[in-house]
Amino acid sequence: MHRSEDALTRGVPRDTADLAGAAPTPAETWLRITQVHDRITRRVDSVLHNQHGLSLTGFEALRRIADAPGERASMGEVAEALGLSRPGVTSTVTRLVADGLVLRERGGGDRRLLHARLTPAGRERVDAAARTHDELVGHLLGLLGNDAAVVTDALARVSAAARARR
Repeated sequence: MHRSEDALTRGVPRDTADLAGAAPTPAETWLRITQVHDRITRRVDSVLHNQHGLSLTGFEALRRIADAPGERASMGEVAEALGLSRPGVTSTVTRLVADGLVLRERGGGDRRLLHARLTPAGRERVDAAARTHDELVGHLLGLLGNDAAVVTDALARVSAAARARR
């Protein structure tokens, strides 16, 4: 080793396990997860409102309906996909109906079931908003760089473990 290398590494620990911050506490990890979720959600919601007249929740509902067979999904399916309560999904779909983006329909075999069906205007809006959403989210999450796969895998494991048992 050269003398200059000794000078560069003097005082720098070889093992980072004992360094403050090298192994974050669960509280620090939780804070980062909630901060990232909150900041990305607010940023994407703001852009979708400004550019497409949609909330992030409205966009996600439209996307789920658009991706469903026949562009038609039950209120329960939309609620489950978005993690919303029945009243929450009803409120969201009511706004989408008022904007002419979806129609409410009764279920085929079970007339008690309500479904939301995408309108042509809804198809246009969700397609345009999806481009904006995916580009912005891709840019923000692209900042993870080479760590994206590791972070995604770790969060998937935590999500699976935390999933409520029914």
